[in-house]
Amino acid sequence: MPILIGGCSQGDGSGKPDSQPTVGTAGDAAGKTATGREANAKAEQASPEPPAVPSPRAPEIEAGKQLDETIRQLGDGFAGHLGIAVRDLASGWTAHFGGDDFFPQQSVSKLWVAVTVLDQVDNGWLDLSEEVTLERDDLTVFYQPVRTLVLRNDGYTTTLGDLLERAIVRSDNTANDFLLRRAGGPDAVRRTLAQKDLGGIRFGPGERELQSEIAGLEWKPEYSIGPAFINARAEVPLEERRAAFKDYLDEPMDGAKPIGIVHALARLEKGQLLSPSTTRRLLELMARSATGERRLGGGVPASWSIAHKTGTGQILEGTQTGYNDVGLISAPDGQTYAVAVLIGRTSRPRAERRRLMQAAVEAAVAYHRATDQ
Repeated sequence: MPILIGGCSQGDGSGKPDSQPTVGTAGDAAGKTATGREANAKAEQASPEPPAVPSPRAPEIEAGKQLDETIRQLGDGFAGHLGIAVRDLASGWTAHFGGDDFFPQQSVSKLWVAVTVLDQVDNGWLDLSEEVTLERDDLTVFYQPVRTLVLRNDGYTTTLGDLLERAIVRSDNTANDFLLRRAGGPDAVRRTLAQKDLGGIRFGPGERELQSEIAGLEWKPEYSIGPAFINARAEVPLEERRAAFKDYLDEPMDGAKPIGIVHALARLEKGQLLSPSTTRRLLELMARSATGERRLGGGVPASWSIAHKTGTGQILEGTQTGYNDVGLISAPDGQTYAVAVLIGRTSRPRAERRRLMQAAVEAAVAYHRATDQ
């Protein structure tokens, strides 16, 4: 199969540090937005082109054309700002729709925190068995199951490994932001992305600052408890919320290109980002993801497997930003495909969004069956 970046135009609608990083503190992420946007400039470059491969057989050419057409039809038929990319890891064939545009990642960005942490483990700078204690000041916003343990016990002592599991398997925001600070903050992640040549992927300031800015707020520690954040957001004048929401959608500080994500996932699966042991650890955690099982996972045949990460953003006036799922799906014969579906903005029902994601997986499965001859 040749390496070909297939796909179509957008529809209507709406980085390993050179030395051990400095350990971050709870306030390291604050005030980093402008610096982060400058650092993220490297992500503006197009994703690296894959290497050349042997010429394809006729069935592979036809299957590739069909995959391109199916992805185009999915994109054309969906009302919203949509990006899809499907990559054959064996050949590099990539079909996409809007694949070179930036979309909000939301919790998909937890993958890049995990890669940064595990890269530091590989270098001997972090130990996942290290015990750490989360305090009330470490809490963040939205989904954070560990919050109950922190508040019930006036602090929660656990390991970095446990926090990594919580961040990837359960998408716990507090676990993720603690790991982010422990690894050196957002700039450490941006260095990792750049040094590993993961183009087309930006990284934001962390959950607290990101979600606050989207809502037209500035982060305050009290927002981490109960409905305080939701209540404060409700007090922001509607026009200010609309402006902040639009600014984020127009230029997401945590944005990524679908093509950039499938390229990164392919390199992860091939062991080109981390050591064999940490690669295996991350993929096993992704395979146990407890979120969004009806997104990409809903289209995976029973005999196949999936390792993935979801991301879900805020809603304003019926419009949601960042309804995503990205991952690796593997056939019984071991052939693997990277799939990324990023919905930047839509008002369509969740069932329709999930069905779109499932259809992208089904297109990859059909491609596999057509070329497995």
